[in-house]
Amino acid sequence: MRVIMIDDHALFRVGLQGLLEQRNIEVIAAIADGDEGIRLAQEEKPDVILLDLRMPDNSGLDILSKIRKNNIDIPVTILTTSNEEQDLREALKRGAQGYLLKDMEPDELVGALRDIVKGKNVVAQNMTDVLTRMAQGKPTESKADVAFADLTPRETEILSLLAEGQSNKVIARNLGISDGTVKLHVKAILRKLKIHSRVEAAVIAVEKGLRYNKPEL
Repeated sequence: MRVIMIDDHALFRVGLQGLLEQRNIEVIAAIADGDEGIRLAQEEKPDVILLDLRMPDNSGLDILSKIRKNNIDIPVTILTTSNEEQDLREALKRGAQGYLLKDMEPDELVGALRDIVKGKNVVAQNMTDVLTRMAQGKPTESKADVAFADLTPRETEILSLLAEGQSNKVIARNLGISDGTVKLHVKAILRKLKIHSRVEAAVIAVEKGLRYNKPEL
């Protein structure tokens, strides 16, 4: 089996290349540049392309789309840390033959690659539940939904006021609490939602349809 690996993490590339070569798999190239990987794939005609999903310049999904647009008829396998349904769905939609996770055992990974080269579509064992739900048309709960559910009632209330564009002082006045308390709540909201600004928080609140219900006197 001959493989081209496209991944922006040098240490991972070196480590995986060693593991594959120990199992008599030839790694034609292990590189970070997606466009160079496409060029090499056209020249070398490997049996499979191993493609990372999260990369700073071109995402794996973008590279996958380029591969298909160039009519390169070589199996592409996404190898990633993401177990998100949306990533799996989009990878399969764009023509990936495999979706594998970087925490797989080496022999399990090699076995999956051999199946992919034989023409099978392979999804990591840890993702089969997600795949089943996708087939049944049932959406999975995203990490953002889980984090949103972790907000306290007060944090949810403040988030709804952020969505209205209110400042900390205005929020404090509306809720009858101090500016400092509002600031602490906003920090907690950003931390729980894993975001970095009030604007992002407001966008999420709007997407969730969150509204502030002023208590009746």
